Amino acid sequence: MILLLGFGLLLLFCAPQVKGQQIVAEGSSPEAVTSGFQFTEGPYWHSDGYLLFSDIPANTIYKWTPGSKESEVFMKPSGHSNGITATPEGMLVLAQHDGKVSVVNWDKNVTTVAKSYEGKRLNSPNDATVASDGTIYFSDPPFGVSEEKRELSFSGVYMLKPNETPKLQFDGFSRPNGVVLSPDESKLYVNDSSTGRILVFDRTEDGPLTNKTEFANVGQANDSGAADGMVVDSQGRLYSTGPGGVTVFAPDREEITFIEISNQVTNLEWGGPNLNDLYMTTPSTVYRLKMAVTGFKK
Repeated sequence: MILLLGFGLLLLFCAPQVKGQQIVAEGSSPEAVTSGFQFTEGPYWHSDGYLLFSDIPANTIYKWTPGSKESEVFMKPSGHSNGITATPEGMLVLAQHDGKVSVVNWDKNVTTVAKSYEGKRLNSPNDATVASDGTIYFSDPPFGVSEEKRELSFSGVYMLKPNETPKLQFDGFSRPNGVVLSPDESKLYVNDSSTGRILVFDRTEDGPLTNKTEFANVGQANDSGAADGMVVDSQGRLYSTGPGGVTVFAPDREEITFIEISNQVTNLEWGGPNLNDLYMTTPSTVYRLKMAVTGFKK
């Protein structure tokens, strides 16, 4: 058990007991890389070698470059962005609590690509993942939207093809949150913050989701965290935040290991030149953990 004091925050890290292949690099512990934020989310590692992340209450996307302790403002306002990902062409995709999904080009010009479903305002787009054909899948819980502004009575998971309107794929979660595709894009994982359930869907060749299957459960949300951000590694293992830390699952649903962290982890992202750094956002601080496995990013 290691106690780390970074930027005034105490982080408790317990080296995980690993079944089979080691997941966390030997001797590695979480390192605070930048801090001083209100509530960080949606980390995205850019191929140019820097990390972007959202500070939702600050309505800001920050940029952190390795070697620095400080982060700079990348975009403000951000539409209260949460999840950040990118199109196959490298333009950013933002899931925005202002009720939109937007694309940001290289000049930082913002184009809204979704803001309603069947004429009603989206709730609060939370997370997104993009297939190699440009199809966006995003979750839309009611976080951050007032009751008077809410027009949809359900929380959905949507498919958004380029130049089309969102198509509802699933509405059975009260708080759908993390969404991520498997490396071969044949499956989509979705988790629910309130219950901790993770579902997996088959993705058909033309995009729609079928064959909903229970995959796992990381536990009901509490003060130590919730089912929130997810990533996959190069071997198709699924990593999900949850109460107390991050759980790693094999593609066959077996729980491989649990990485215990006492600070609430909100989201995850692979980064570094070899994609073996796992970045973890928490309310005020972004951490980096060296891994013994290789991450996966489009």
